[in-house]
Amino acid sequence: MTVRQLFATPVYQASLTTHRSFENFRAELEATCHMLAQEDAAGRAWCKAHGYGGYTSYASLDDLPRRASVFGELKTILDRHAKAFAAELAFDLKGGRLVLDSFWVNILKPGAAHSGHVHPHSVLSGTAYVTTPKGASALKLEDPRLPLMMAAPPRSPDAPEETRPFVYLQPEPGTVLMWESWLRHEVPANAAKAERISISFNYAWR
Repeated sequence: MTVRQLFATPVYQASLTTHRSFENFRAELEATCHMLAQEDAAGRAWCKAHGYGGYTSYASLDDLPRRASVFGELKTILDRHAKAFAAELAFDLKGGRLVLDSFWVNILKPGAAHSGHVHPHSVLSGTAYVTTPKGASALKLEDPRLPLMMAAPPRSPDAPEETRPFVYLQPEPGTVLMWESWLRHEVPANAAKAERISISFNYAWR
């Protein structure tokens, strides 16, 4: 008997901890995220209007790599990871390239969450994690076939990761996760007693 694993849903994982001065780099990212949250009145207003539990620059700022050198340094690192992931996915870019076209800060308060969604106008999406206190939310990934499983029985509690309808990835400070943008994902309620800080991004094909 042969069972073939087809139609993979790859998720790329790396770490910023290999940075030559990771703790200083991480601390500067955290401080700069907090600075944005204080200065970005438009972003705070958007969060209030849309019920976002904390702060995100998603709808207000589109120049973070130019706004702060530490974000520019992070972009350079992410560009390398995106290139490596694209090669692993066997993308034929037809002479084009993947370009970071959105890049935003997320500061999630205790108890706050981010409901399930996809990024329809992108190729690759991901998040770099800056601060993940004890109890901080995992990233919840959903099997893209789930809406088609009309009569499937539930999976056993010890089912292999690749067969589960949902997979929870628990990041640490410095973790970088990247996936194809059609993959539905969410952030469950932050059970930590402190803020969970991350920086998310999208790559488009140009």
